[in-house]
Amino acid sequence: MSTSYISAELRRLVVDRADQLCEYCLIHRDDTFFGGSIDHIISSKHGGLSREENLAHACLLCNSSKGSDISSLVPETRELVRLFNPRIDRWSDHFRLDRVVIVPVTAIGEATVRILGFNQEDRLLERELLQSVDRYPVQAAWNRIRP
Repeated sequence: MSTSYISAELRRLVVDRADQLCEYCLIHRDDTFFGGSIDHIISSKHGGLSREENLAHACLLCNSSKGSDISSLVPETRELVRLFNPRIDRWSDHFRLDRVVIVPVTAIGEATVRILGFNQEDRLLERELLQSVDRYPVQAAWNRIRP
């Protein structure tokens, strides 16, 4: 299998497994203007393959912010820490939701919140608007938020 080709069947599997949520910020694909996309958790650039265990469903904002990044430096300690991996990590172990703010609770969470820009002003406004019409978080997202 090519490192970047993703069949329609594999795309469907990834989207269905994610309950149509961005596996990073937990927005539902129906609630974002651009829908969702398939993210290589470990990018092709770093040797990641287009296999089910290396793919996540992501909104355009998370996917484009993440790009080919797989880690970041913790600002205070300069320690290299990997980003959140939806195939091996539980969302509730690394983040908590405080109204519309996604709060990191681990170094992995902090790096992911920062690199993916979860709490940029426009993203907070989007979640506030969705929350006002009971669309954020949707029930499938609550299942990931609650430990």
